[in-house]
Amino acid sequence: MIWNVKPVVEVINNFNKGTLVETLGIEITEFGDDFVKASMPVDYRTKQPMGLLHGGASVALSESIGSMASWLVIGDPNKSIVGIEVNANHLKAARDGVVYSITRPVRLGKTLHVWNTEIFDEKNHLICISRLTVMIVG
Repeated sequence: MIWNVKPVVEVINNFNKGTLVETLGIEITEFGDDFVKASMPVDYRTKQPMGLLHGGASVALSESIGSMASWLVIGDPNKSIVGIEVNANHLKAARDGVVYSITRPVRLGKTLHVWNTEIFDEKNHLICISRLTVMIVG
């Protein structure tokens, strides 16, 4: 298990109240030994004007979950997690429903963490792959 802070779904979702995570409707759904699963609605909060899931919403999902995962790995309230690079490949459009993500570590170093997030639609089609690099400071 990679977590130094015991991940509890309800506690983390409550922690995200009043943030972009709540605004976009992102919810953590499961923690595994080395992964986090989350969901995000495809609705008025997350669509672009053409009616598709906004690429920025997918990136926000990736960065939010990866950053939170790094915080749980570090488990030190005196340290901060800051995103220093995020990229995404948008592979397929989503028009409605809910998208689901799974985030796993690529590398967990002392000062840098790299996370890979795959985002799927309700038919389990891969719609986005994103990679996040965070720096641990403090």
